[in-house]
Amino acid sequence: MTEKTADGITARYFERDGERVLAFDGPSGATAAVAQNVEGYAMLKVRPTADGDELERYYGFDMALDHVGELLGVAPGDLPVPDEAADMGM
Repeated sequence: MTEKTADGITARYFERDGERVLAFDGPSGATAAVAQNVEGYAMLKVRPTADGDELERYYGFDMALDHVGELLGVAPGDLPVPDEAADMGM
């Protein structure tokens, strides 16, 4: 697991159960996660938590981060992204 924190937002990147997961904890206690298969060719799934039900799917990482920003109540550009997760998306 890799972790990165900025402006009260913590991002954790890890792989499990055939997925790459980028989970966020926001400054207000809100959470969100982006998941993709470990092969890296599938659409990104945005969830309320790493284990939660899928809310939406996106091809692009930027679009997924926009949705995460909305869920956390922060600007997408404020989200810290660990280097290992920077290549998520199609």
